[in-house]
Amino acid sequence: MTSYVSHTTVDCVDAYELSEWWKQLLGYVDIPDDPNEPGHEECMIQSPDGGHRLLFIEVPDTKQAKNRLHLDLRPRERTRDDEIAWALGIGATQVADHRGTRGPGSGWAVLADPEGNEFCILRSDAELASS
Repeated sequence: MTSYVSHTTVDCVDAYELSEWWKQLLGYVDIPDDPNEPGHEECMIQSPDGGHRLLFIEVPDTKQAKNRLHLDLRPRERTRDDEIAWALGIGATQVADHRGTRGPGSGWAVLADPEGNEFCILRSDAELASS
């Protein structure tokens, strides 16, 4: 028998604040029978269709080094560059820029959330289809 991924967990300092930030970035929502509130040490959010969940858990230590696991995000409506600009506008920081590394229009950018957890923004499906 095999296992399946129940949810992705993110260690953090402030579970509520970080879950709220990721809800904005991903368009995720609270779980209807388990809403998140300030002061909660564990906050779970999910995609609108319920297909993926992120759990934010408060831990006493802060992030020390590069993530060994991260999320790769593909924009639904914007281009990669517009999504990067939007994410930076809501509080992400840029860690690395790998756009154009394999020619014009290729690549991705590495960003970090307000607590330093890294994630990548890739080209959208529309951008991939047009290349």
